[in-house]
Amino acid sequence: MSDFTHFDEQGRAVMVGVGEKSETRRVAVATGRIRMRPETFIMIRDGAAKKGDVIGVARLAGIMASKRTPDLIPLCHPIALTKVTLDFTLDEAASAVDCAATAETVGRTGVEMEALTAASVALLTVYDMCKAVDRGMVIESIRLLEKLGGKSGHWHAE
Repeated sequence: MSDFTHFDEQGRAVMVGVGEKSETRRVAVATGRIRMRPETFIMIRDGAAKKGDVIGVARLAGIMASKRTPDLIPLCHPIALTKVTLDFTLDEAASAVDCAATAETVGRTGVEMEALTAASVALLTVYDMCKAVDRGMVIESIRLLEKLGGKSGHWHAE
């Protein structure tokens, strides 16, 4: 278990110490996708959902979720986010909505979990707002796309 930072020598869960780390600007980008029936996609694209502006509500949900990450993920440090953005791309050919969440901070630990939480909850919100007409939607490909800052520097998914 020595390769996993969230366990001590006895295998017990621990919160990683970050007190000795330098404060740096840290940025993370996470992405994900929700696929749906073409009729559902058209409803979202045209703003015709009965519950309102699906993308607008999903954007707010993602931002709010990023701020609650340490409440959801047991060993995450509470951090002061300096910026969170969510961008959505409508892929009509695939009847899918893509989400890119970017989280930023100046601190001693990264914001990967905040970006991943934002993207996940935003896509869950799309599902929630449209499930009455399409329970078969599929949320997929949630992943970290890019991370900047800290000791490990810049990382980008292949």
